[in-house]
Amino acid sequence: MTVPFRFIHAADLHLDSPFRGLAKAPERVRDALTDSTFAALRHLTQTAVREQVDFIVLAGDLFDEADRSLRAQLMLVREWEKLEEHGIAVFVIHGNHDPLNGARAALTLPQNVHVFGADQMEYRPAYRRSGELAAFVYGVSYGTRAVTENLAAGYRIQPEAPFHIGLLHGNVDGDGTHDPYAPCTLEDLTGNKGFDYWALGHIHHRKVLHQYPHVVYAGNTQGRNPRETGAKGCYVVDVTAARSIQLTFVPLDEVRWLDNAFRIDDIYSEQELLQQLFGLVEQLTLEADGRSLMLRLYLSGRGPLHNKLTESAVVRTLLEQLQEGQRLTSGEPWVFVYDIAVNTGAELNWNELEAEDSFAGELCRLSARLAEDESEWRDFAKDAVSPLTHHAKLGRLMRNNWDELPDRWLKQARELTLGLIHGTGRDEP
Repeated sequence: MTVPFRFIHAADLHLDSPFRGLAKAPERVRDALTDSTFAALRHLTQTAVREQVDFIVLAGDLFDEADRSLRAQLMLVREWEKLEEHGIAVFVIHGNHDPLNGARAALTLPQNVHVFGADQMEYRPAYRRSGELAAFVYGVSYGTRAVTENLAAGYRIQPEAPFHIGLLHGNVDGDGTHDPYAPCTLEDLTGNKGFDYWALGHIHHRKVLHQYPHVVYAGNTQGRNPRETGAKGCYVVDVTAARSIQLTFVPLDEVRWLDNAFRIDDIYSEQELLQQLFGLVEQLTLEADGRSLMLRLYLSGRGPLHNKLTESAVVRTLLEQLQEGQRLTSGEPWVFVYDIAVNTGAELNWNELEAEDSFAGELCRLSARLAEDESEWRDFAKDAVSPLTHHAKLGRLMRNNWDELPDRWLKQARELTLGLIHGTGRDEP
């Protein structure tokens, strides 16, 4: 018989993550980023206590390195001791970043914590704080960094348990954004195993792959670089006596990485652009849920400022002005603009161009036809870049961004070519 219970599913804390390339950032920004993974850990504890959860499952990569720092280990144990005071159990597996063969301090873990070993799948009962059996939690840790076998194949349920939670750190269905450790398929997890909830780690973007049984990536708890944008946190999972499952995402991040697009249409001076960008930053500050922001601005659109924005010195000055104008008052959320990316174009009348009996007109009409036949263009683009897919870094970059790359290439090729024809391209001296 299932009793109602509540637990937290979190993963990929990556405590002690380094933040490189920020030597020119203000000291407060650097300090906040350095502490951000630990702040997210503290927020996790606070959330567990506030939401009165019965237990927490942590799906690997608690630490960023196998040889974890003493500071990170001590802080983690301290948070677990706080959870013990509230009767909240913690179930842990280790992943590729923090395998069990890494260097560890000889610390005694509190009684509420169970760390799964690496030899084979284990299971442990999970209880409500009031004492009733809620579920069995199943898991296996990484013994070494590179685990390439299908760990999911070794998971088996115990039939006497009222609810089954599988704790797994791995790559489901070959997600190209992360290394293929502990690879498995969605069918491996959903097919005839009897598990009710798969609490996954390794992929840093939260997503629900399947419902009933639930197969869920919680994502990481704190964004650590420009690729990890948006809110990061954990799932609070409610299970009813009827075995229905409800997921509630709770943000835990201290500093949020954000990309924001801004169009330059109808802006006629650098001063006006800077004023509007300051206004945008102020608005984003109000919408950040009390978080500090690491902000990258994407300038897009077409307008008279395009020629100026092709000059790196102009863009650099805009960035410096935005950085110098930010208030970094102690104790208050801040916004640090760390980059400005320019993808603007010269003013062009597309309707007039398409009607022209000229090379530019033919080019405009051809690009419009390609844009209308998306499948043909994507097939052409895929064939054109296929030799590059064998390159390790370029291949991964293209796999990670393939949904948006072909459309972006077509737009950039059209605008760059037409800009060059009209004497307004980036290569203009």
